[in-house]
Amino acid sequence: MSKETVGDFIVSRLEQWGIGRVYGYSGDGINGVMGALRRAEDRVRMIQTRHEELAAFMACGHAKYTGQPGVVVTTSGPGAIHALNGLYDAAKDHMPVVAILGQQARTSLGSDFQQEVGLDSVLQDVSGYTQTLMAPAQARHVVDRAMRVAIAERTVACIVVPNDLQDAEMQMPAAGHGSTFSGIGYREPATLMPAQADLDAAAEVLNAGEKVAILAGAGVKDAVEPLMALREKLGAGVAKAILAKTMIADNREGVTGTLGLLGTEPSDWMMSECDTLLLVGTSFPYAEFLPQSDKVRAVQIDIDASKLGLRFPTEVNLHGSARDTIEALLPRINRKDNGKWRDKLADHIKRWNGVLAERADVKAKPLNPQKLFWELAPKLPENALLAADVGTATDWYARFLPINHESISGSTSGGLASMGNAVPYAMAAKFAHPDRPVIAMVGDGAMQMLGNNGLITLAQHWKEWEDPRLIVLVLNNRDLNQVTWEQRVMEGDPKYETSQALPDFDYDKYAEMLGLKGLKIDKPKRVQSVWDEALKSDRPVVINAIVDPNVPPLPTHLEMDQVKGYLGSMIKGDEESGSMLRQSLKSMAASYLRR
Repeated sequence: MSKETVGDFIVSRLEQWGIGRVYGYSGDGINGVMGALRRAEDRVRMIQTRHEELAAFMACGHAKYTGQPGVVVTTSGPGAIHALNGLYDAAKDHMPVVAILGQQARTSLGSDFQQEVGLDSVLQDVSGYTQTLMAPAQARHVVDRAMRVAIAERTVACIVVPNDLQDAEMQMPAAGHGSTFSGIGYREPATLMPAQADLDAAAEVLNAGEKVAILAGAGVKDAVEPLMALREKLGAGVAKAILAKTMIADNREGVTGTLGLLGTEPSDWMMSECDTLLLVGTSFPYAEFLPQSDKVRAVQIDIDASKLGLRFPTEVNLHGSARDTIEALLPRINRKDNGKWRDKLADHIKRWNGVLAERADVKAKPLNPQKLFWELAPKLPENALLAADVGTATDWYARFLPINHESISGSTSGGLASMGNAVPYAMAAKFAHPDRPVIAMVGDGAMQMLGNNGLITLAQHWKEWEDPRLIVLVLNNRDLNQVTWEQRVMEGDPKYETSQALPDFDYDKYAEMLGLKGLKIDKPKRVQSVWDEALKSDRPVVINAIVDPNVPPLPTHLEMDQVKGYLGSMIKGDEESGSMLRQSLKSMAASYLRR
């Protein structure tokens, strides 16, 4: 019988922790672990990606769509560095991800050997736990601790494994001083609640308010029904941070939609008019979209004490899980008779839905991107999984894709806001849920950055999925559009063609070359039929949507310096100023003619 190597032990220990799939890319710095994965491939499957960044994004996506830790395996030096962006994505969105990273041989460390990188230092900022293995007997407690830290603290944990150690014979710790004997397993506490006095203080603040606003973040994932019961008693409106978009259905009473740069007018109005604010499971960073702190009283609930009072000077901070804390609050809350506030919220929500419908129908050249999202909404399968990339795709996803079924789940790169996340997220969602349809919404910049490479992996695996539907909508406007608008509005500069213009690419023909289905759309009358065709397809689909780059992602309110910047960009000679102005006036007319 062959000896068990350290690599074998690492893979076996991951399996004992419940890991059945890892994402990675090989190299000579990780070959010992790759050999172990080969020997264990009937128990732990390795999904080969086209790049280590894709692998790390997929590990993060795995955690987002399953609630279980994702694992990424990469080689030393450049492989580990390539994975960093996806690891930061997981860390910023509080997702449990464990990275197994190769390193040069132990005897060469410190000699500036080829591909030797000081990974302990490189990973220090992104990782909640980082350890380089130096002896076989370390492997047991390092793997156990990495898994436990990643799950319990919802963060990244990194295990660095020198390549000579990977093939060394595994040894358990010897009995005696200095040895550590760890075990597997972790379960979150059944309850995690604040002190009773703090609950009483929070109830006093909320009961005193007449116009209560709630801002819900991703921390409400397991607390939606208690939250909505609290909303009903308070007569409050509920705005959502982007990562909570699909967690609370938009057609539920009092739900105002997203908040912030990607937000809705009802959410913006509610924040400007409320007298009491309740923050639940969110670290929303944009102070300009929150109420004036000297005009409201505020309460915050968060499972992470470091986030309490961080973004807003809250009067009462409740350290606990959202579900347990809200359930403890509910008996303390008096039902409010605040019909005027409820009615005003309902009126703003109704009016905003009309605005969205009109904006989506505004003519553009050749196609209004908002219409693609608006027409998809009623066609969404009830169990769909969604992935939105960063850019104007996120704008349209946040506002023009109302979610009316809480069985739909979606995400984007929230805290890091990194381009390139949607295709790897979508593939991870599909590997985890092969029986559910998946839709990725991607800008052409992100598609050229990572998405096109990801399609090769998609083409490799789609035939094994029970439901082969995975749709990639590409917003093809030949422009890094979100940044172009930021250059205009934030800097007052015209579009810088050299940095912003993108080469055209036939995404639909590329998909066909890979054996997928490619569809092209450049006329508004074809939007519904293309979505119908894609949703009925017997294989993954790439939709090449030729959209107008000058449809503005209008924020819910404009500051004077933003107006000056926008006008200044036209005065300075933006070549597309005429089209920009026409589209902006059309979009604004949809809002103001309804007032």
